[in-house]
Amino acid sequence: MAQLTMIQAITDAMRTELKNDENVLVFGEDVGKNGGVFRATEGLQKEFGEERVFDTPLAESGIGGLAIGLALTGYRPVMELQFFGFLFEVMDSVNGQAARMSFRSAGKLNAPITIRSPFGGGVATPEMHADSLEGLVAAQPGLKVVIPSTPYDAKGLLISAIKDENPVIFLEHMKLYRSFRQEVPEEEYTIPLGKADVKREGTDLSIITYGAMVQESLKAAEALEKDGHSVEVIDLRTIQPLDVETIIASVEKTNRAIVVQEAQRQAGIAANVVSEIMERAVLSLEAPVLRVTAPDTIYPFAQGENTWLPKADDIVATAKKVLEF
Repeated sequence: MAQLTMIQAITDAMRTELKNDENVLVFGEDVGKNGGVFRATEGLQKEFGEERVFDTPLAESGIGGLAIGLALTGYRPVMELQFFGFLFEVMDSVNGQAARMSFRSAGKLNAPITIRSPFGGGVATPEMHADSLEGLVAAQPGLKVVIPSTPYDAKGLLISAIKDENPVIFLEHMKLYRSFRQEVPEEEYTIPLGKADVKREGTDLSIITYGAMVQESLKAAEALEKDGHSVEVIDLRTIQPLDVETIIASVEKTNRAIVVQEAQRQAGIAANVVSEIMERAVLSLEAPVLRVTAPDTIYPFAQGENTWLPKADDIVATAKKVLEF
């Protein structure tokens, strides 16, 4: 079995579906000959031709409109939004049009669009390139929002996204693209959307998180274990819809929880998880549910992001507050 980075696993997923389904098309800014800004589509145009893997003008709103038109005529568009900070340019196509297609047509029309985009901090990008804006799309009914944390998950989840009949936002944390390798099957496999994964079993505390914060949470869990605490780490993998069943089962086992996100505190995903726990499992809790987040400020310039981003030490400190409550 091949040892792949996350970016290689993502490329492999697109190659697999381009082979399996002639209606799959891959397009975006510089995704053709150049292979994309992070080389996620490297080699795909040469392998599948310019009619199936092609460049678009630098116009995000146009890319979104093209994806909707193709989806309504039988294709399965996989569009790349070069950085998720450019979401605002394509917001109407994504939130205002694609997300509503099934509802407004009484289920007669679907928009099977996969919108891939890098996001996240820690790699010293310019302004508007690192923001965690997942809360803006997770709040829109009609959209599914997926954020993998490992190469294995990335391939299985992306194939599921491409096969899905609904629009799926597939967010790829830039820091995870080449940070580690993992065994990834060469053949096609899928991971269900909307299903969380227990990345580490534990009995004293649940850490519920997603994206790059999964790796930070696992580091924190290892540190807490040295102090005698057994910590469970839940990787949401899909933040819309949430796998509430797995979250509640974990909290009912450990009776204590913290929620970790890279986005600002006001951004919503962690708050939504806390609300679900309070509505469904409050009688199981032995301590308040706390959050670890970035502060409620505009994303800082690169010189300040290592101070701004949540880290394993922050997670350990918050976990101890809950464990010692």
